Amino acid sequence: MPVELTGGPPDGLLLDVTGWDPQEIVDSAVLLSDHGRFGPGGRPGYEPADGGSGDVGRFGWRGEVP
Repeated sequence: MPVELTGGPPDGLLLDVTGWDPQEIVDSAVLLSDHGRFGPGGRPGYEPADGGSGDVGRFGWRGEVP
């Protein structure tokens, strides 16, 4: 199941969360990306943009992890 990343440097990219434990999807994701705020090797943080309603179709950007 793909989710769309919204906001931040990887805005608009899709993340495949197939096989993720449901709790992993609810908690959040820190990704390794060539599209980080500070260039390649960035670690943008995302969490479900649905506000916990259970309709996970998008992850909203929550900042960059150093």
